[in-house]
Amino acid sequence: MANIYTNAKADFTDTSNTTVYTSPAATTSIIKSILVSEDSGNADTITVTLTSGASVFNLFKTKAVGSNTTIELLSQPLIIQENEILKAQAATGNRLHMVVSVLQINRD
Repeated sequence: MANIYTNAKADFTDTSNTTVYTSPAATTSIIKSILVSEDSGNADTITVTLTSGASVFNLFKTKAVGSNTTIELLSQPLIIQENEILKAQAATGNRLHMVVSVLQINRD
């Protein structure tokens, strides 16, 4: 069993639903932090979902991010099981960035 600290980054250049992180097979991932930064001088919103199989769960629906600010979305760690997918979608392109800090616990 190995513990791996890693991160995933996304630069939302458009408004497509973007895969930010996928938990690897035989791995439980603990999301410690989701930072979202707005750097264009215009407030915006972001939607964050968790996909598990065919089911999609809203974690943050149209979450506001102020002009030239950084927000932490999590107040507690988020557990993601193997093959689950963290996705995000910005309301406007070229405004938001995301950094996700992860502890991966491999069961092999």
